[in-house]
Amino acid sequence: MASKDLTHTDLAGAMWKKSSLSGNGGGNCVEVAANLPGIVAVRDSKNPAGPALVFTPAEWVAFLDGVRSGEFDL
Repeated sequence: MASKDLTHTDLAGAMWKKSSLSGNGGGNCVEVAANLPGIVAVRDSKNPAGPALVFTPAEWVAFLDGVRSGEFDL
């Protein structure tokens, strides 16, 4: 199956949400926008005008599954 080209995705309508676990200390936080059809976008909350990573919903679910299972633990 060919992957979807997300290179020029328009994020103008993105509704960004920061994790409730991030706190308000200004630390290393990410924001996720999952309200756009067919994509999930992720950005650095300290640099909202900066670049964002864009994933298909299936890629995002696979990443979250890996996090939950400890796949990325050092």
